Amino acid sequence: MKHPVLIVGAGPAGLVTAITLARLGMSSLLVERRDDISTIPKATGISVRTMELLRSWGLEAQVRQGETGAVAEGRITASLTSPDGVGIPMGFPDEHAVGGLSPTAAASVPQDHLEPVLLAHLREHHCAEVRFGTEFVKLRQDAEGVDAWLRDRASGEIIKVRARYVVGADGARSRVRSALAIPMTGPERMADFLTVLFRAPLRERVPAPLHGLYMLTGPDAAGMMLPVSSDDRWLYAIPWDADRETLSDYDERRLTALIAAATGVADVRPRIENLGHFSFTAQVGDRYREGRCFLIGDAAHRITPRGGTGMNTAIHDGHDLGWKLAWVLLGWAPAALLDSYETERRPIGVRNTTRSADPAGGRRDPAETLAEDLAGRLPHAWIAPGRSTLDLLGPGLTLLTGPRCDIRPPATRSPVPLDVHRLEEPVAAALGLEPQGAMLVRPDGLPLAHWTGTAGDLPAHLHTLPLAA
Repeated sequence: MKHPVLIVGAGPAGLVTAITLARLGMSSLLVERRDDISTIPKATGISVRTMELLRSWGLEAQVRQGETGAVAEGRITASLTSPDGVGIPMGFPDEHAVGGLSPTAAASVPQDHLEPVLLAHLREHHCAEVRFGTEFVKLRQDAEGVDAWLRDRASGEIIKVRARYVVGADGARSRVRSALAIPMTGPERMADFLTVLFRAPLRERVPAPLHGLYMLTGPDAAGMMLPVSSDDRWLYAIPWDADRETLSDYDERRLTALIAAATGVADVRPRIENLGHFSFTAQVGDRYREGRCFLIGDAAHRITPRGGTGMNTAIHDGHDLGWKLAWVLLGWAPAALLDSYETERRPIGVRNTTRSADPAGGRRDPAETLAEDLAGRLPHAWIAPGRSTLDLLGPGLTLLTGPRCDIRPPATRSPVPLDVHRLEEPVAAALGLEPQGAMLVRPDGLPLAHWTGTAGDLPAHLHTLPLAA
């Protein structure tokens, strides 16, 4: 078959899955029912761990070109330009909080800047094929693979493709999830919001520093507002009655009055770019897998915006599933490795979804959030200017050793490629390694095993080690 993996949905989760596969030389077909990637900012918070992944792909500078310049903190205030207000932590650590724990830092970047960067990087890998304007119709799977029927939305033509595996990354209303009959558990429509994307010259009037989120308490236009670019593009969300009102009830005059009250600028003349709506929903799929089909991102978990974990959780899903699928397809690991996708990722989806349902779920200690975000991955230490221990991770397993660790060739060769790096004593100590010790690490940075003392026969055991946490 031309493409062993079919990915449905070209949001961040689907793009990251395809990139992870492609960087390991594995082909995929990525289909998206829309004619292009999203032009709506949606999420803006990129976590430290997500930035580490982007950095490892050489994309950090491109992503940071879209930074809004906002600090990683919320502000409760009567209006956007009011001098009075209270700052609250939102769980995103700033560079000071990250300290020496990572070679990078979190970023405030809108999703519609991130997605083009990801798509361009994916297209650099010719083993990946991307088809827009193509929607998923149905699937049928057997012991060897999956038949999927797709529709070209322009012509109406139905085509059938054959893949070894299918990844449903097609969002909150996932057709793949429906085809697999996987139910969602959790509250739906806890609150409904109208969203207005607009431009107006407000930044110079906003008290410094610019915050990542403003919770507006004014009586005439209470809601949330956030900067979604560095050039005065803003997203404003207000509660509304979605059962009794329609978008047509909000004409330009009404929206302008609301924005004037919310910003505290009576003469504001906003340029409305988009009007939409969404619901606060906190649901998780009862399963993340059905046979050869997997769910990731919003298809697997619908997380409210509280805490800013939705997009980051989706990206981490895609990276985790991507390398595991590649390893199985390359023959580096048994198919049982794929069972670890759900066992490792679903508890995180449940945790983040449940927390986002709590009205106070977004107010978190940045240090606690950072620890959860890094999720026990290999400690960062600088081994040379601009080069981190994280940069030593290879496509297979990585063995990091102390300076006096005795390494001999393995008696039994493992199918998984092994990169071995001997560390200087200060770096080894920063990783908790004794001079004769060693650490075996997965490609996602998760340590699998540690050894102390003499380590002459370590590689001989690699083929028998469990690859999942």
